[in-house]
Amino acid sequence: MRVGVLALQGDFREHARLLTRMGTEPVLIRKPAELDGLEALVIPGGESTTIGKLADRYGLLEPLRQTVRSGIPVLGTCAGLIFLAAGTTGPNQIHLGVLDVVVERNAFGRQVDSFEADLDVVGLAEPLHAVFIRAPIVDKVGAEVEVLATVGDDPVMVRQGAIVATSFHPELTGETRVHQLMLNQEG
Repeated sequence: MRVGVLALQGDFREHARLLTRMGTEPVLIRKPAELDGLEALVIPGGESTTIGKLADRYGLLEPLRQTVRSGIPVLGTCAGLIFLAAGTTGPNQIHLGVLDVVVERNAFGRQVDSFEADLDVVGLAEPLHAVFIRAPIVDKVGAEVEVLATVGDDPVMVRQGAIVATSFHPELTGETRVHQLMLNQEG
């Protein structure tokens, strides 16, 4: 299975290593033509403003939107969640607008406020260990969006169609269940 990993900025290497370990063929995406023939797509964590600006500079915005809207499984983690979203509660930035949520960036605080937690996730039998680094939360959820996990009352994992998005970084713990959940989605 060919799984694209947006490789403009952030922790794309960690996702690629995990996907390789899972038996897929990760393809690092830096140009629009590299999106052709993908069976799934990962948009990693990093800095969402930078990811948006670089995607715009390299002509990837509309090709990424078309790829996501084609119905292939998509996973966005942390900044990837923000980039997929319809918008943020803070300053305006570039979004793909393909996930019907509004996100609050850095909702849990600064870098020093990063933390780990065990989450109960809809559809998973055992708790999922999650790493939150300057993590966002989902502030508003559209009608077609299912909340899969929360921290307190705050949504930190959602699904809409074939899109799964998290506030946390499953690729940093070696946890494969989030990636497997994404790969099992259908548009």
